[in-house]
Order: sequence, then structure tokens, then C-alpha cells
Amino acid sequence: MKEAIHETGRKIGRLLGRSGTPDLVKKFPRQLVLSSSPWEVRVALIEDGLPIEYLQEWRQNQGNAGSVYKGRVTKVLPGMQAAFVDIGQEKAGFLYISEISEELIDDGEGAVDEEIDHEGGGRRKTNRTQKIQDLLKADQEVLVQIAKESIGTKGARLTSHISLPGRYLVLMPTESHVGVSRRIVGDKERHRLREIIHRLKPEGHGVIIRTEAEDCSEEELAADLTYLTRMWDRIRRDAEAVAAPALIHADLDVVLKAVRDLFTSDTDRLLIDSKEDFKRVEEFVKTFQPHLRSKLAHYAGKEPLFDAMQIETELCKVLERKIWLKSGGHLTLDHTEALVAIDVNTGRFVGKGSNLEETVLKTNLEAVKEIARQIRLRNLGGIIVLDLIDMNEHKNREKVSRALEEALRPDKANTKILKISEFGLVEMTRKRTRESVLQQQTKACPCCEGKGFVKDPVAVCHEVFRDLLRLAPRTREKRLEVHAHADVVTLLLDAKRTVLEEIEELTKKKITAKVEVAYHQEKYEIVPM
Repeated sequence: MKEAIHETGRKIGRLLGRSGTPDLVKKFPRQLVLSSSPWEVRVALIEDGLPIEYLQEWRQNQGNAGSVYKGRVTKVLPGMQAAFVDIGQEKAGFLYISEISEELIDDGEGAVDEEIDHEGGGRRKTNRTQKIQDLLKADQEVLVQIAKESIGTKGARLTSHISLPGRYLVLMPTESHVGVSRRIVGDKERHRLREIIHRLKPEGHGVIIRTEAEDCSEEELAADLTYLTRMWDRIRRDAEAVAAPALIHADLDVVLKAVRDLFTSDTDRLLIDSKEDFKRVEEFVKTFQPHLRSKLAHYAGKEPLFDAMQIETELCKVLERKIWLKSGGHLTLDHTEALVAIDVNTGRFVGKGSNLEETVLKTNLEAVKEIARQIRLRNLGGIIVLDLIDMNEHKNREKVSRALEEALRPDKANTKILKISEFGLVEMTRKRTRESVLQQQTKACPCCEGKGFVKDPVAVCHEVFRDLLRLAPRTREKRLEVHAHADVVTLLLDAKRTVLEEIEELTKKKITAKVEVAYHQEKYEIVPM
């Protein structure tokens, strides 16, 4: 039944993908596509017709990473050097000592992922000789920001270092350094931006210069910094006026956050299907990104936007375990408790020449590009292990390493990659601030309880036999009836009938079996009659 449902979804996806409007895709190689309805918002960043980033948010369950709260400490854990903080959500947030400053607002991970080089006073480090029990007490009120949203059974990860992202800058009110995104590569431009910010920034405040600030004028940077400084002043005033737990500052919703972080100068077009959201985005862009106003477009077609863009087919595959490569090779992606494992296989690709090393190299080069896309598209985070096909030559391993680094360079989330090991493994980490697509859209299977497999009906039959032998001496009833799944009952009454007769002989009980349509394959019950 489930497979039939999945196959129906895939067929619909293929039909929708074929029905798209080609000119919507071909004229604009890089597009940000935003589709919203009263119940959900979907955002896709498209390059050459393929989605490379995907965000989906249900209206009733909007994300809150980056939001600022006035929280109340509920429990201090000296053994973990951390504390639980009530911020008014279902689960208490978690605050590590490394994210607590002398002012209880310092040294954490900001709400924005930017690779930066630091210059200036540097980040104020927590005194490592201090213990968390000396800094925090139960019922103490603290101002915190959500660095990572609640994922699974874990509450949100908090930081008391507040980061307020703008279009070009990130204001860090409790820091003192100036950082520049590493994606701004020109030394002259980096020096110019640092000089401007050192002149403009308030005393005692830190600033990160974002990638989009490249080539910006001093007036544009000053306007962004003024906006962020006023926001911080308002947050402080509001925090003083309320009791904990309370939301002090909500970050932008997914629509405006996507525009702020993904709608950049190298984007050819931003296409929106909702009139209301188009108006909101238009006002936002007019205020913060006026140079991009000409790239805004409203989609008024009758066909759903994601279908017209020919990307629904790709999004239908986003939860699949196997990912096919154009050459005929494939990736296999498995999630575990601790990490994500991605295996590379040649599959149907046998190469065109007689050189095995060349075939393996081509497969690995194609694979790492697709792996980088899948990591961004599925929002995979934490530890990721890539099992590449073994290569004998060192120069080929270097080629694949460089190709992987290059493919991951546009990713805004911080990644760290180790070199390919002798076993062909690549270990990497990617910063995780929200749930992956898999975590957001799925839950553990009620039949297998997340194992990914169920017991074979033969194994269940043998469990039934053992339980019959245990139960028979303990009951006075002359008949025992087995209630089980149809496949198990069929085996009991057919292939395993002789075993049941032997048990009847040993126990002097009559044994019957009954199908329970609501039972899954592993469940059974023995009822004395």
C-alpha cells in the first residue's frame, strides 16, 4: 500500500515536471522561487533548472531561529557545565557555559552562518576558570537568542551572544571585533570595508561584514548599521519592560528571511506567486535592496508555480534513499543517530575506455558535485561521511577533494572537510541550525519503529511456537487461539501446520489461528479459549 502511494506521488511528480513552462526556466539560469498558500510557504533556489536549496515551512509551525527571548533559568547542571532556560516553549532551551559572557550576553554562535576573518579587539572569551554555577542561578533572568531550533527530542540551543543580521552587516552588540566574510576575496575591497565599519560602528559593538556588502557604498552600509543599532536599542528597552519568559524580538518570517539571505546580486530573478507576499517583498526590497527591484516578478499563471518551473519532480525525490547520477552511477544516503553516510557506486556506468582508474575518477567527480547539491537541498547537518570509490592514484584523490571543496563553496552554512582517507572516506561537518527535510517531513514508521525493517513472518511463527509452549502449562483452558497478521496465520495453517500439530500433541491443547487485519507483521496475541 505504501509503495503504491509513493509510486503514485512519483508519477504525479513526473507528469507535473513535464508540464512546465520552459521559458520560465531557460531565460533565468539562477532564480529564487517563492510559493505560498494559507497553510505553507515553499522556497527554492534554482540553478540551471535544478533546485540547490529548499525551504518549507508550515504556517502553524513557523521556525524561530534568530529570535531573541527573555528567559528564566530553570536548572543549572554543573556536571554538564550548562543550564536549562525556560523561554516559553514546550521544551526548555539549552545554554552552554561557552555561550555565556561576563554580562550573560557573549561568546556564542550567531544566527547567521558567515565564514569570517576577525580583526580588531577580538572576541571576548569566557573566563574558563569560572564554573556555570558561579554565573547562573535558578530563577535568574537572561537575554538569549535561539542559535539552533528544537530538533527531535532536544530543546532549542541558546546563546547569550546576540547577533542581529541585516542585509550587508551583522551587528553583535556584546562584541568588539570587525569580521569580513571570506567570500569577499579582494584585499583592497576587504580593507576598504573594514575602514568604513571601524569609522561607523558604535563603541563596544562588533560587526560582521556579509558577502553582499562587497562594492557597497558607505551610505548603504551606514543605513544598514543604523537600522540594526535601533533594533538593538528597542530589544533592550522591551526586555526591561517584561517578565520572563517572553519573546522580545521575532526574526523575519521565512519569506523575508529567504529574500534577505538568498536574493543576492547574482540572482537573475525572484518569482513570487502570492499577491500579498509579493507586496511585502516589494516593500522590503525597496527599503533594503533597491538595486534588485527590477528582478522582482509576480507569477500569475494558472499552473502551480513549482510545476511551471519544472522542479516538482526533483522535490519528489528529496526523501529518496537512492540518487541516480547522469552517468548511470548512483548515491545511497543513510541517516543514523550520529551521522549521515553517503555511499558512491558506479552502478550502470562502466566507462568508455579500458582504464578502471579513469572510470572511478569520473564517477567520483560527478558524485561530489551531486553530493554538495543534495547536502544543501536536504539541509543535512552534523557529521557527514562520504564513502567514495577507492582511487589508487594520489593526484586523483586530490582532484576529487578540490572538486568537493569547490562544489561546497557557495553553501552559506559553515562546513569543514578532511582529506580523503586511505579507505576512500571523506569526513566532514556542516553546521546545523534547523531540521533537515527528512526530520521535518517524516516520523518513525509505526510498524518497524524506525528500524527500517520488520521481522520475517517465519521468524514470527517461531516466536509464536515458543510462546505456545510457555503458556500451555499455565492455563487450564483446552484451546489456544493465535491472533496475528494474515501472512503469519497463513504460514501457521499451511507450511507450519505440522509444527502446530506437534505442539498440540505435547501440550494436549487444541490450537487455532485467526487473522487480525489491524495487526502489523510482528504483532501477535495468544488467547486461551
